Amino acid sequence: MITAEGMIERYTPPKIGKIWLKEEKFRRFLEIELLLCEALEKAKKIPSGTTARIRKKSRISVKKIDDIEKKTHHDIVAFLKNLSSSLGTDARYLHWGLTSSDLLDTTFAWQIKDATRIILEDLSLLMAEVKKKAVKFKDTLCVARTHGVHAEIYSFGLKFVYFYNDLKEEKKLLEESLKVVTCGKISGAVGTFAYLDPKIEAYICKKIGIYPAAISTQIVSRERVAYYLSLLALLSSTLERFATEIRHLHRMEVGEAKEPFHKGQKGSSAMPHKQNPIVCERICGLARLIRGNMLVAYENINLWHERDISHSSAERIIVPDSTITLDYMIQKFIPVIKHLKVNPEAMMKNIELNRGLIYSQKILLELMEKGLTRMKAYDLIQGISLKVINNGSDFKEEIYEDKIIKKYFTGKELSEIFNPYEYLKNIDKIYERVFN
Repeated sequence: MITAEGMIERYTPPKIGKIWLKEEKFRRFLEIELLLCEALEKAKKIPSGTTARIRKKSRISVKKIDDIEKKTHHDIVAFLKNLSSSLGTDARYLHWGLTSSDLLDTTFAWQIKDATRIILEDLSLLMAEVKKKAVKFKDTLCVARTHGVHAEIYSFGLKFVYFYNDLKEEKKLLEESLKVVTCGKISGAVGTFAYLDPKIEAYICKKIGIYPAAISTQIVSRERVAYYLSLLALLSSTLERFATEIRHLHRMEVGEAKEPFHKGQKGSSAMPHKQNPIVCERICGLARLIRGNMLVAYENINLWHERDISHSSAERIIVPDSTITLDYMIQKFIPVIKHLKVNPEAMMKNIELNRGLIYSQKILLELMEKGLTRMKAYDLIQGISLKVINNGSDFKEEIYEDKIIKKYFTGKELSEIFNPYEYLKNIDKIYERVFN
């Protein structure tokens, strides 16, 4: 079954999918035509009572519209022919002064607005779960990794704080983008308002909760759509980044966190032991799709003169698919974060794997405090570190036994250097910055 005009049912949440159904698109076409009649009545351009009669008598059929389009090869003409068949003489008031893109672009902006509201609602739910994990694991020690290599002591909660902050900033951008992206036009064949007053455009756009474009040609500029797809791609990439983090932590040789594995779930058709991070992998794959759609949106900016339709066919796929896919990704990520299996014991075990090497910068800085130059201190600690790496010895033991180190530190001072919680002494300030 195909949902909307592009996305497959497997990845289509029903609520957002409904917005992009053909039935819903034609319903919105009809509403815009009715609002046009309302505005024309108010302006005394058509007889009073016309809108009420059309609203009462109007009937549309997706099947009949599709059948008509096979002959007309024009979806708006097909829609108008089908609608007109139920209206009698009142049909002459339909589409007064409009061009196809007045319906298409205005409906498109309306659909984007409603789809984005759903995305924002679900994003808020995801952020709430991320924040809970950030608070819960604030004091849980783990090792931070740069280049995939152990770096220094870290808070597991900070991983979620970082994720939360990116989502917060991107949510704000997406909210603000609605003023730019959800612009309709009721300005006629080439945007000159040759047959309609701009007040009619403003009236219709206000009624459906979007903005009138300051200027349009036959269409609203496609820079808007490219910008919108850029934000969806950005958000999907942030989801992908944290999904990748979970995938790395899920690996058996790391084992610090893993996707929930549900009762009755199977990981492999061949290997019964498998518990794979399938949702996170799916999120990573779908993020690629949205980034690809973003590139198409940028290609759609370049149109001939006041308009051609090279953008139209692509947009029927890339915008519904991108909004639907992003909402699906968010919805799938919520239970992953909520039920994430976290293993603090594995984190401590992994901290110990590096045999104390992660304290190297701490000692470097303390030596500089004692008066050594940076390069002398660096060379000294690097030499001890390489000895640990090459011989499999313990960094802390090597430090305690090193003759030069003994000249500068007491046993108590060294003990403080190897206190892992010292690394987290300022994280409350980070939490305050993000969650204030």
